[in-house]
Formats: sequence, C-alpha cells, structure tokens
Amino acid sequence: MEAEEALESIKQIFEERKRKVVLLDKLEEKVFLLSWQGMNYSQMPSKIGKPNPTAKPYTEQYFRERGKKLIDKIKKVLNIDGLDKRNFREELENFFDKNYNDPNKKLSYLTALKPDYTTSPELPNNTASKLNQNPFIPFNGRVEEKYLFFDREREIRRIFEVLNSGSSIVLIGEEGIGKSSLLWMICQQAKNFLKSERQPVFLDLNLLHNESQFYSELCHEIGIPDSKDYQLTRNLRSCKILLAIDNVGKFTGEGFTRNIRDYLRGLAEGSNAPLKLILAATEPLNNLFKDSQEQGNTSPLAGICQEEHIHAWDEANMRAFIANRLARTSVSFTEEEIIRLIQESGGHPRKLMQLCYRTYSRYVESLQ
Repeated sequence: MEAEEALESIKQIFEERKRKVVLLDKLEEKVFLLSWQGMNYSQMPSKIGKPNPTAKPYTEQYFRERGKKLIDKIKKVLNIDGLDKRNFREELENFFDKNYNDPNKKLSYLTALKPDYTTSPELPNNTASKLNQNPFIPFNGRVEEKYLFFDREREIRRIFEVLNSGSSIVLIGEEGIGKSSLLWMICQQAKNFLKSERQPVFLDLNLLHNESQFYSELCHEIGIPDSKDYQLTRNLRSCKILLAIDNVGKFTGEGFTRNIRDYLRGLAEGSNAPLKLILAATEPLNNLFKDSQEQGNTSPLAGICQEEHIHAWDEANMRAFIANRLARTSVSFTEEEIIRLIQESGGHPRKLMQLCYRTYSRYVESLQ
C-alpha cells in the first residue's frame, strides 16, 4: 500500500467518523507520508521546508511534537491503542487488512465502518451552540457533503460493479428520489473504487441549454481546449473520463439533437474508451428519447448503459435516517410523528427531508 493511498484512506475514515470535525492539517499530512515511508523525525526537517521565507526552519523536536499529536489523533479515531512511531505503517496496514476487504486495500463500500453519529466527538467551542440548527438539510437539490449523504450502499456497490466491468450505467427513478445526490457521490468516490483511474466530471443539463454549451462545459471541466466533433475526439485520446450527466432527459430539448447522443456513444464504447457514462433519468432511455423509436432504432445511449433503478426508502431506512439526523440535537420526534412522516413521505427521500425539516422547525419555534 503506497503512502498517498494510505493517507487518502485515513482522511476518508476521519471524514466519515468525525463529520469533518476532526481532520488532518497540511503539515500533519506531510508527517504522515514521511512516517509511512519509515523516515525518522530527525530526517524530516530536510524534507519539509519552512512555511515561508522569513520563518524559522522546522526542528526535529517540533516534528516529534507534531508526530505525537498526529499519532494520538489517529489512535483515537481508529481505536488503535498500540500505534506508535516505530510500528506506524505495520499497525495501520493491519487495521486496513482487518476492516476493509478491497483487494487493493482501498476503502471498500462493502465493509467500511459506519460513522458513529450517536456520540459527540470533541467539538470546537463555536459548534456546541449550533447543535440545534435544523439538521434536515438540504431540503431541495442534491446532497453534496459526504457526511450528509445517507444509505444507498447497495446501489453504490452495484454501480461500481457495472463501471468496473467496462460498461456505462443509467440511474432511473422519479424526480427527487435521490439520483442527483447518488450521481454526485459516485463522482466523489470514483478515486477509491474504480479499478482503472478516471477523472470524474459532473454536468447538470438543467444548467446547459444547447449542444454548444454542453461541449464548452465538458471541455472546461476536463481541462482541454474548447472543441467538438473530430477535434474533441482527438483531444480526448489521452483522457480517461467518468462523465456523470444529471437530468439527461434535457437532451430532448430544442437545443439538442440525436447527434450528441450518437457522439457520446461513440466516445464511450469499448472498455478502453475515453468516456464511461453514468447518467440520471426519470425513465428508461428508450422511452425518454422517442426519436429513436420513430426510426425503428433503440436509443444510442440505451444500447451501452445498463439500468439501475433507484427506489424509495423502506420504513427501516426512514427511521434510521431520522435517528441519524437527530442524533446530535436535543430534539426527539415522537413515535406518532415518525409514523406520520413515514406515511406522508411514502419513502421519498426529498419529501421526507422536507417534512422532517418542518417538524423540527416547529420544535425549535416552541422553545423560543
């Protein structure tokens, strides 16, 4: 396991378990990398320069103090009592072997330990006063913060299985069921779970109104010159992109033609293709794009995308979600309220979020 990979894994565990309350700073990350490589504290000053030209150089004693704090922080979050500088790499590799089952020892969505939301870790002084802020956010739009993302483990596992098999995939579900949040989270996790590295690019078609804007935004996000058609194909030859397109149904709008779907298919066909696609749609692609049926053909994108249907939450998931969000507040919903929220939402994540937001707000208002 390489030092950079180990550091990314540790950072992910910190983020999941401590909800961004406890993180590693930049200097701690550098100390981690050098410690993983077996470097002594006496060697570190020659590898890590002073923070600015006018500052004093770092000393061995300074690195000893920072190293001890780093190890204490990792011991506390990972519950590794025996970790010290001498066995730093060995103990952490044993931890990964024991708790994570990915063959490459990257964090696995199958066995990654769940963050503990039932206890309150050490919080900054200015955080305690905010514990009763409404936790049911965002009640509109996609969830972009990992610590707010809930459930969908089965879907995440399935999506990466499909992508790692060399295929593209389309997420199908009704409006507000959580497709956009899932699409965003797949992009954030791609570095950890894709067998072959690809640069994740997220495009929301609600913000793009024609093919010219689409190609321009695609090139901008990839970091290549604005281009289309053959020139874009040439520019993509050295690229490996995981292209996530939200609200793909917008391709039926006036500013788009079937040509763009044919072109994307051409770029995504084959296991070594420049693009792999993950799309979000409200219905199967063959139903969505009627022009293909009128010509007696299947949709170009349907031909290369396996379908993954995103369903509503069941009662157990809804109860777990409510408990998860209330865990760090002083508010508790009654059983009657929970039953009502479950029944009125019908397992629809966005609707449940909105109903819970209003219920929580009533509690807070009653205390004022």
